[in-house]
Amino acid sequence: MADATLLDRWQRDSLDEARRSRRVLLLEGARHCGKTTLARSLPGNTLFRTLDDIAVREAVVFDLKGFLKHDADMLVIDEIQRAPELLPEIKRIVDDNTRPGQFLLTGSARLVSLPSVTESLAGRVRRIRLRPFAQGELHTVGPDFLNRIVAGNPFPDDPTADRDALLQTALRGGYPEVQAMGMRARRSWHNDYVDAILSRDLQDVGRVRDVRNVRNLLVASAAWSCRQTDVTSLSRELGVTRISIETWLGMLETLFLLERLPAWTRTDYERVGKKDKWLLSDPGLIASLLRYPDNPSRLSNDQTGKIVEAFVGSELLALADASSGRFSINHYRDNDKREIDFMVDDHDTGGCIGIEVKASTTVGAKDFKHLRWFDENLAAGRPFAGVVLHAGTDVLHFGKRLQALPTSALWNI
Repeated sequence: MADATLLDRWQRDSLDEARRSRRVLLLEGARHCGKTTLARSLPGNTLFRTLDDIAVREAVVFDLKGFLKHDADMLVIDEIQRAPELLPEIKRIVDDNTRPGQFLLTGSARLVSLPSVTESLAGRVRRIRLRPFAQGELHTVGPDFLNRIVAGNPFPDDPTADRDALLQTALRGGYPEVQAMGMRARRSWHNDYVDAILSRDLQDVGRVRDVRNVRNLLVASAAWSCRQTDVTSLSRELGVTRISIETWLGMLETLFLLERLPAWTRTDYERVGKKDKWLLSDPGLIASLLRYPDNPSRLSNDQTGKIVEAFVGSELLALADASSGRFSINHYRDNDKREIDFMVDDHDTGGCIGIEVKASTTVGAKDFKHLRWFDENLAAGRPFAGVVLHAGTDVLHFGKRLQALPTSALWNI
């Protein structure tokens, strides 16, 4: 694995392309996922300003228009959510001068969800999501897994695949700073990270009297990760109102700590479920918040299944982000208890990929039951491929466009 501090990111190409065609770029993602490093590494004549610096924020208050004047090709404004009052003036500037690539904004909160943001920059801004490292980035390979599935390209067996190594990878997660840490240091980093965000950035999102309640919800959401969230049960478990739970879930989503996975509903089948599924944005956070053991042999079956599914979910979401809108990730569940962990829509072909996740090294025909049912009943003539990702080494075929792949196929291409 390459040195994480030297790695390029999948979204660099999207930034380079957007810089040539859009006036404003917005690079969004959780704190410490690598936004600032990527922004600073862009070539050309750029000027960098971070709003985490109190002196820089005071300069904005003192002379907002003067702050935005620059002779560089591009002004990079880091952590734009800390001074959203800049946005109307940025809009005025780029309306007067339509030259592409004038501003790159980075944000650790979704601007469109902040109550203080009234200017959307619609039509002027290209939003690009950056996540913690995907394994493909750490192994310096391209985001090709979903394209290979759609194209029907064959995958090789992976005799080096190891279940314990897969679990260790999932437990570590993708944040750049934890890649070389042991379990205790990593757990401490994750907990300090969450505390810092909730004590500082949460107030940019909304007023919360007792931050401990939101932290308790985040821990509960880690336990509920990869399941349809039952707000009523969470309300009862935490002893707060349903309205508060829904508000705080929205805040955690705005801060990129929590991910909403929509239900797949491209059908008139009346028994299909429509509830979203939630997962924390990084499997390492789940492991640390729930104090999972670092030794894979000490993980329970429930812990093993949850961490591997969350890991695959984070990998698929990173692949979709790198596809420039071609792919989107959903889940499937119906009232007859048929479930498919992840449904990938291919917006170029109208087809979809169903992906099931198994934490074991063995796979059989029964693991394709719901994928086969979906293909026969709901695919409705659209291109469909079904995949079971497992912790073993072999590529096995279970029918037309139905195959079992080692989970490592996500990056060992």
